[in-house]
Amino acid sequence: MSEDKKTPESQQETEIKEEAGTEPEKTEETTAGKKEDKKASKKDGKPDAEKKEAQSSPAEELKGANDRYLRLLAEYDNYRKRSQKEKDSLYADVKSDTVAKFLPVYDNLVRALAQSTEDEAYRKGVEMIMTQFNTTLEKLGATRIESLGQKFDPSLHNAVMHVEDEEKGENEIVEVFQEGFLMGEKVIRFAMVKVAN
Repeated sequence: MSEDKKTPESQQETEIKEEAGTEPEKTEETTAGKKEDKKASKKDGKPDAEKKEAQSSPAEELKGANDRYLRLLAEYDNYRKRSQKEKDSLYADVKSDTVAKFLPVYDNLVRALAQSTEDEAYRKGVEMIMTQFNTTLEKLGATRIESLGQKFDPSLHNAVMHVEDEEKGENEIVEVFQEGFLMGEKVIRFAMVKVAN
């Protein structure tokens, strides 16, 4: 019986010794790590993000804010200029498209004036309408392309016929079938012409 009693006690003692032997090693490591963390936090006193904020001076912050403000101002100015340019080009495009829709009326007035008539009042009325139409086109900024007797220019003229004529110059326009029109630098309609040589 005494042996049975000693055995459990000796087992308990060895277990306590084993536990006591291993625990101090673990606690030393963990306490050493905690001590280093405490030392580091005592030295710094602030986390990394706060350190960076503390390092930037008010002058640097002001410079950064001023830089952001200037960039934003430049972006807005570019946006404003781009919007104005788009608005102007849109207006010019719509105006030139509108004028182009009225050019068949101009062509019919030219044909009416080309016909001979005995009624002078009728002819005078058509001439007045043509004069008013030309004035309106000028007010809108549309100008007629001068073609007859000029050199052929593919950016302004559309050659539909070619004729050999020794009296005329090289690539000279000898006849205009349909008048061309410009609005500023933009061609609304090419002039349909006959070219010599």
